[in-house]
Amino acid sequence: MKAFKWLGIVGVVYVIFVVLFESVFLGMNQPSFEDSDGGGIPMLVITTTDDKGESRDRMLARFETDGKLYVSAHHWTRGWYKAARKNPNVSIEIHGKVVDYIAVPVEGEEFERVAFEHPLPLPARFLMGFPPKRHILRLDPVVK
Repeated sequence: MKAFKWLGIVGVVYVIFVVLFESVFLGMNQPSFEDSDGGGIPMLVITTTDDKGESRDRMLARFETDGKLYVSAHHWTRGWYKAARKNPNVSIEIHGKVVDYIAVPVEGEEFERVAFEHPLPLPARFLMGFPPKRHILRLDPVVK
């Protein structure tokens, strides 16, 4: 019986940790994991616009495959992703340079290939509380 009690306590502590990590550390602080030397995790700032015309910025990890730019929604919180799906016209800032893009949902063979090339490591999945199914957006530059 004591083992179940301890497992319950550990489970509650883990859930609290995940909620704090997702909402406070990542959600409110929006840290960059890219260092000034170009090392770490490559990051970008995506600006989405909601139905009311209000813009919101979100710091995200970025990755490339075959010269194409991608971001993924793999956290419990994914308001930016829902906004980008409703209005795919987004702005992306990388190293101070802002460019307009179209956010395109990635599915099928392309999804499988990109997800395979850029898997979520177990430590990241653990920190995020083993989040729901991952969604990937390809960011296509707007041709003017």
